[in-house]
Amino acid sequence: MALNSLVVLGITLIAGGLLVSERLRPDLIALMVMVVLGLSGLVPSREVFSGFSSSAVITILGISIISTGLQQTGVTLRLGQFIRRLGHRSEAGLVLAVTLVSAGLSLFMNNIAAVGVLLPAVMGVARQSNISPSKLLIPLAYGTILGGMATLLTTSNIIASGALREVGLQPFGLLDFLPIGAPIVLVGSLYLVLVGRRWLPQEGSALTPRSITQLSTELANLYHLHEHLDILEILPHSPLANRSIVESDLANRVGLTIVGVLSQGGLKPAPPKSYILSPGDRLLVEGHCDATTLEVLGLRQSPTTLPASMLVDESVRLAEVVITPRSSLIGHTLKATHFREKYHLNVISIWREGRPLYADLGNTPLAVGDALLVQGPASRIRMLREDTDLILLEEDPDAVLRPQKYPLAFWITFLTLGIAALGILPVAEVVLAGATMLLLTHCLSMDEAYRNIEWKALFLIAGMWPLSIAIRTSGLSDFVAGHIIDLVGQSASTLVALTLILLALGFTQLLGGQVAALVLAPLALSTAAQTGLDARGLMMAVALGCSLGFPTPFGHPVNIMVMSSGGYTFKDYLKIGTPLTLLIILVILAGLKLFWGV
Repeated sequence: MALNSLVVLGITLIAGGLLVSERLRPDLIALMVMVVLGLSGLVPSREVFSGFSSSAVITILGISIISTGLQQTGVTLRLGQFIRRLGHRSEAGLVLAVTLVSAGLSLFMNNIAAVGVLLPAVMGVARQSNISPSKLLIPLAYGTILGGMATLLTTSNIIASGALREVGLQPFGLLDFLPIGAPIVLVGSLYLVLVGRRWLPQEGSALTPRSITQLSTELANLYHLHEHLDILEILPHSPLANRSIVESDLANRVGLTIVGVLSQGGLKPAPPKSYILSPGDRLLVEGHCDATTLEVLGLRQSPTTLPASMLVDESVRLAEVVITPRSSLIGHTLKATHFREKYHLNVISIWREGRPLYADLGNTPLAVGDALLVQGPASRIRMLREDTDLILLEEDPDAVLRPQKYPLAFWITFLTLGIAALGILPVAEVVLAGATMLLLTHCLSMDEAYRNIEWKALFLIAGMWPLSIAIRTSGLSDFVAGHIIDLVGQSASTLVALTLILLALGFTQLLGGQVAALVLAPLALSTAAQTGLDARGLMMAVALGCSLGFPTPFGHPVNIMVMSSGGYTFKDYLKIGTPLTLLIILVILAGLKLFWGV
């Protein structure tokens, strides 16, 4: 073995040891590897930073932006609701639903794109179901890998098929992977539901219990809103009929704040001031007034009640803000400061001295430390983060900021993923173009895109990229693969196939599935020529082996994409992914024997 190969082997072992020990952050270790390889000259300077321009990094960059756009426009909320219905809200059911949905999606699109679309939806499902995201995100990543093994459209499968075509053999068809891939998806899903989910960390995420539950519901319960909300029906002769909310001026006239309107079209939380009130509408109001006043206004109190959760929908939320010590609002009333007109938010209650206040809020002078319970559009609540007079204590992470952009975001994403799946253009360029369109159409802002890009995943992949280059160019991969094939070249077909699968498994953790397929495809063809075994069967073994990215976070970029959000460590992947890998290898060997005679 050449000196360069020995040095690269040493760097690989040291990096692996540091990752397992968890003494340093994975992305920091990746940067250290990149620096050492560059300064030592083991990787040419023009290639040391090539990982930052790799298709995997650019795809993750674009998908991060697309995912944020889908979350802010409500697309992922609807997708999450579908997953919750499918999983019946139980942990086992949700693990199965997430695995199968992600596997199904990856049959038709790039795995990274599938995870990018589903990640915010699954995070929302976890919060709404009071389940730690760590219980669902590895099933999400593994589900896309499992699904990718059942289709030709996975990159390593395409590489293997191209290698067959180059030597004059029949390439793989779209459905050639399905006979083995379908049982792989079934076995993998059952493992994750019955065994793997029990080994998933319970509290790996940085999310606090307060953010895992729905914030709006928690605030409603904290302020006992159900005890202070009334429903008033507008009678046909009411002077309020056919007038806008701003013209009715109920807040100033009688101290009633309209926080929702229930009409034939359903409940509308926090209706705009321009909303026209109609006879028969039922107003959900905060505040009380006497029977005489109600009669004069043509209102009738309804005996029915509505839960406080009806104060919100996908784009209207409750939030809690605190008056800052130097706030210009101190000593002034909500009415005097025109709070509703300035912020476009309703103040439903004021928390002062350990209890909520409801009476005559508009004329109550504000004091430092007062907490205001506000209701309104999530986009307006988001703007409070920049306000110097108020401190926004917490946002609902599932709030939809731009519901009016839902159709636009859906169709842009649909076309992006459709073009990427057809292979007409490179996936990275198509995904980045889709992300740019979402930005140009104001489905999200550039600042929001920067905040939500998975920078840890990008630096981790880009930092480890030069290591895969060094392993290949130093001759280390050829040396290891060649010697192993020499040892088993004349053995039974099952042992030869197993050896190729194990080589693919090892190289995939170090080089990634794409590079591993490029390295091992020639070896599979050479082995077939020497042993007389079916070249297409051995190439199938290599292709499926290059998708065994379960035991480490580096086996596939999707593992890295969920690593931070799920709070996973290297050991989590090793503990859950290793048994799954062994099971899948057994399924692959059985399928190769049954369908390919290898």
